[in-house]
Amino acid sequence: MKARWRKWRAGWRDTLILLREFRLPLIMFTAVVFGGGLAYRDVAVWAGEPVQSTGEAVFIVLSAAFLQVVRDFPKNVFLQIFHFVMPLVGVIILAQGLADFGGLLFNRRARSKEWEMAVASTMKNHIVLVGLGHLGYRIVQQLHDMGREVAVIEQNPSIDSFRAVQAMGVPVIQDDATRAIALEAANIKDAHTIILASQNDAMNLQIALKARGLNPTIDVVIRIFDEDFAHALHDQFGFKALSATEMAAPVFAAAAAGTDVTNPISIEGQQLSLARLQVFPSAKFAGKTVGYIENHYRLHIILLRRDGESEMPPADTHLLKPGDTLAVMGSPGQLAKFVQDNH
Repeated sequence: MKARWRKWRAGWRDTLILLREFRLPLIMFTAVVFGGGLAYRDVAVWAGEPVQSTGEAVFIVLSAAFLQVVRDFPKNVFLQIFHFVMPLVGVIILAQGLADFGGLLFNRRARSKEWEMAVASTMKNHIVLVGLGHLGYRIVQQLHDMGREVAVIEQNPSIDSFRAVQAMGVPVIQDDATRAIALEAANIKDAHTIILASQNDAMNLQIALKARGLNPTIDVVIRIFDEDFAHALHDQFGFKALSATEMAAPVFAAAAAGTDVTNPISIEGQQLSLARLQVFPSAKFAGKTVGYIENHYRLHIILLRRDGESEMPPADTHLLKPGDTLAVMGSPGQLAKFVQDNH
């Protein structure tokens, strides 16, 4: 139902965009019809073939534009000219514009970018992802599985993941994200988080700063290869800078969902991360015991903080309550599932 409602809103906004694009032919045609109606009325009075009102004169001119005859053909040659000229005006000014409008309205795939922008414009508190390479695609999959709304910006439409992501119902805007207009097309002003997943550290930073300029409160999750640079970005700008290992996709998704999470470390061949999160009232595991959580999600709760007091590690019998703060260790995939169930 939610997806259907979004498509309806996107369709309405896209139609308004089309109407704005074709407003000039509509305005010109309206002006010609009303102006022609006034002229027809005056000429009819002068020629001795008066009409009953200005409205009738306008209606006669409008009908003539569509080759319709609503009264006897006039005897005066000047009035006859209206019946021959107005069809040409209708074809030249209006018919071609309406044909183009109808074709684009009912074949939105011909305007793929505009349609994707219309869908993104309906989103609020969503996540904008830049870069649809292997890592970016895995992040979108994780976020989609978590039920989060995502809009993607990717400059290269030839990559296989481009169409695969669109098939999920995720809008993919083909553009260069270093341009402010591309970020605005993804509705960056209403977004909660932006994820920079390209392989270019400098470009990621450039886009991150531009996004903060357009939305000062947006959370930034950025892919950075240089660990020292990542720490500097976190200290100076508050960016969540993460490594770009293939297993890090669930970590990026968790970070975008508002969870503090570390890069994976390898312990005896197993990738493990540490995450900190607050239990939401809507969490599926609220009211469950620590022992149940650890067995069900196959992770470890290292710390439980409640009412200003911390217990490390907490007893298996403790019931989790909304507002509790947890420190949890597990694989990126396990943490992603845990974060998903917390929303």
